[in-house]
Amino acid sequence: MQPVTVITGTMAPLYRADVDTDQIMPKQFLKRVERTGFGQFVFHDWREDPDFVLNDQRYASATVLVTGPNFGSGSSREHAPWGLQQHGFEAIIAPSFADIFKTNCAKNGLLTVELDDDHIRELVALAHADPAAQIRIDLPEQTVESAAGVARFDIDAHTKHMLVAGLDPIGLTLQHQTRIGEFEARRLAHRPTTA
Repeated sequence: MQPVTVITGTMAPLYRADVDTDQIMPKQFLKRVERTGFGQFVFHDWREDPDFVLNDQRYASATVLVTGPNFGSGSSREHAPWGLQQHGFEAIIAPSFADIFKTNCAKNGLLTVELDDDHIRELVALAHADPAAQIRIDLPEQTVESAAGVARFDIDAHTKHMLVAGLDPIGLTLQHQTRIGEFEARRLAHRPTTA
C-alpha cells in the first residue's frame, strides 16, 4: 500500500445522501476473481444517464470525490473502495460515512475525510462552478484547503498511522515479525504451530 500524506488535485461533485455500495459497485461485477479492473464499473448504473457527473470529461481526472452524508452504506463489499481507487480517486470527502465502508477504505489506502455539511456544500458549489478548482488534503496536518477556505478534520490515530505509513493490516502485523518469531520459538513442541 502506498503512504497517504498530501493529496492534491481536482474534485468531482456528487452531492447525494445514502449512496450505497451497490450503487458504487453493482453486484454483477463482484464475480470477478481479480482485485483489479473495477474502476470502469464505478457507478455503472448511474452512468447510463449522460448527465451523470462522472460522464463529464471536465471531471475525468478528479482525485477527490465530494459527496453527501452516509456515503458507502449497504453491504460490506470491499470492491467499492477498490473501484473508487482504480477510477482515480485518492480521497472521498463527505459529512459522514458508513462504518464498514470507512474501515474498508482505510485498509486499502483510500482516505475518507469528514467535514461539516456546510463546507461540503461549498466544495460542491466550487467544483460545479470551476471543474479545475484545486483542493489540497494534508493528512499529517488534518487540513483541507481550497478556494472555499481551510477546514480541519478529525481522524483516529490508528487509521492515520496506517495511512501515513502505507500499512494495510498485514503490513501492520509484519512490523511485529521478530516478536512473533520469538513467541513461536518459545512454544511447546506438542502445541500447534502457525507455520
